[in-house]
Amino acid sequence: MVPLVTTGDQPLTTENLHLDDIVVPFQIEGIGVRGRAARLSELVTDVMSRHEYPEPVSVLLGEALTLVALLGTALKFEGKLTLQTKSNGPVSVLVADFETPGNIRGYAHIDTEALDAALEKGIGAPTELMGTGYLALTIDQGADMDRYQGIVQLDARGLTEAAHEYFAQSEQIATRIRMAVGPLYERSDDGEARVTWRAGAVMVQHLAEDGGLTGYREPEDDRLLTDEERNWEHAAILLDSVTDAELLDPEVTTDRLLYRLYHEDGVRVYNPVSVQFGCRCSRERIEGVLKTFGTDDLDHMVENGRIEAKCEFCADQYEFDPADFKR
Repeated sequence: MVPLVTTGDQPLTTENLHLDDIVVPFQIEGIGVRGRAARLSELVTDVMSRHEYPEPVSVLLGEALTLVALLGTALKFEGKLTLQTKSNGPVSVLVADFETPGNIRGYAHIDTEALDAALEKGIGAPTELMGTGYLALTIDQGADMDRYQGIVQLDARGLTEAAHEYFAQSEQIATRIRMAVGPLYERSDDGEARVTWRAGAVMVQHLAEDGGLTGYREPEDDRLLTDEERNWEHAAILLDSVTDAELLDPEVTTDRLLYRLYHEDGVRVYNPVSVQFGCRCSRERIEGVLKTFGTDDLDHMVENGRIEAKCEFCADQYEFDPADFKR
């Protein structure tokens, strides 16, 4: 893989870096910092179109999808990465998973009454709707390998801060993420309004040397910075300057965004990885699950003489004849 480098006065303009639904690995030259940039559109829109979530819930799910895109495309093996939250808010569960080479899916579980009550009270910030709980990231390398799981606290600071904690505790890598998710309202040629969703994120990490850095120094730490610490804070501060508008604007392509942030240092950009919506459900899979239930459980599932099952991820419906299982 031949890296593409932008260090001059003009931004890198490569056709595939102008696309959406990609994750672009990059490295900031000379300061020991690597990163990944994600731009998602059709993928997020596809997921949201399968459900009727209120906008704040869709934002939360979009953040979960974007995080697994950033993290899953870094896997060096065939496998799955699953993000799951469990919390005490109206949005009690978020699930998003990534399967190599680039299939992503997700859903949110909502307490409808609690959500309506929260929205009526003006509690509409996505992080407030989750409440407190935990975030778990699970990496599955297949049947012959052990699964790895990291669990961190989830609080009012949201998914991004929980991801920072995950990397500090489980990976011991200094990590900074800026992320934005939102709807884009458009009008077609015939005047009909439509909504598409966009998500953008940039993640930078310190390249560990002799253990590396695990995060920012404490504000009261007035000792002199090492070169490593100075370089890391430089990269993190620049990332914090990026706006939601820059992350979501279709005209601010990946190469332009990275150039704006780090052109003075130079950015080495590697081949982008494509991601798309992909659900693993099928009639055969669901039938296999139903066969694990006993006769009494199956009888309780029967409505109007049929057993109906719905995939939580893609919302596809499947219908079965109970007699097939009794045989």
